[in-house]
Amino acid sequence: MNTSSDPLSQSAIAPSIRRVPAGRIVTWLQAGWHDVLANPIPSLAYGLLFGIGGDLILLASLGRPHLFTAALSGFFLLAPLLAVGLYELSRQHAAGTKPTFIDSLRAFRGNGRSIALFGLALGTVTLIWERASSIGFGLLGGTSGVNVKQFLSQAIANSDNSLFLILWFVLGGMLALVTYALGVVTAPLMLDRDANFATATLASLKAFAANTVTLLIWAATIVVLTVLGFATLLFGLVIIMPVLGHASWHAYRDLVE
Repeated sequence: MNTSSDPLSQSAIAPSIRRVPAGRIVTWLQAGWHDVLANPIPSLAYGLLFGIGGDLILLASLGRPHLFTAALSGFFLLAPLLAVGLYELSRQHAAGTKPTFIDSLRAFRGNGRSIALFGLALGTVTLIWERASSIGFGLLGGTSGVNVKQFLSQAIANSDNSLFLILWFVLGGMLALVTYALGVVTAPLMLDRDANFATATLASLKAFAANTVTLLIWAATIVVLTVLGFATLLFGLVIIMPVLGHASWHAYRDLVE
């Protein structure tokens, strides 16, 4: 006989959502920093992977403007999935253990199917944006052999491109906002409660709807800090990304009952 203790039943239970004031963002960042200090080696290992991976991607795409923008956008879109190991470090630390980097990798096995599905969804969105950028940038003129700085200078200088650039930024912003709303607590919920993909994304939408202002400010905070990391050739991300990853876990714990 099936009972409510059945893992499949529990994974489909939609959790309740709390309303959280924007002032909690400072608390999330402080908690994220404390988690880095509590788990410095595994946390900074993830930060190093973010920094090295980001540098390699951006260096490979500097001569291809549409790939550069797609890589930059993809970095933000895929970050919730890439930070799963950091969520696991925070989860185990809260449970009173001192996890290693290898321990954190086990997070991908516990609810691997749902996490993989989430990753597939994020990857699909990133691919769609890359193709759209390629087509759009092609309409503005050939991008072969032109670096990002030259392309942007030429595109902005040509007033005929103004409407396209405005539409491109608006569409990109809308895509990023929808993806953010769908994923703000999805990965942590899958990890923490073995929630399935549908339940986790629905809970994420509910969390965003109930805390729109707070989560928009949180998104802006993430973007600003990440851009600061990029400004240091991504080496600043070695510290910034672990703090943001751990802080996102604490945001989830505040938002979801």
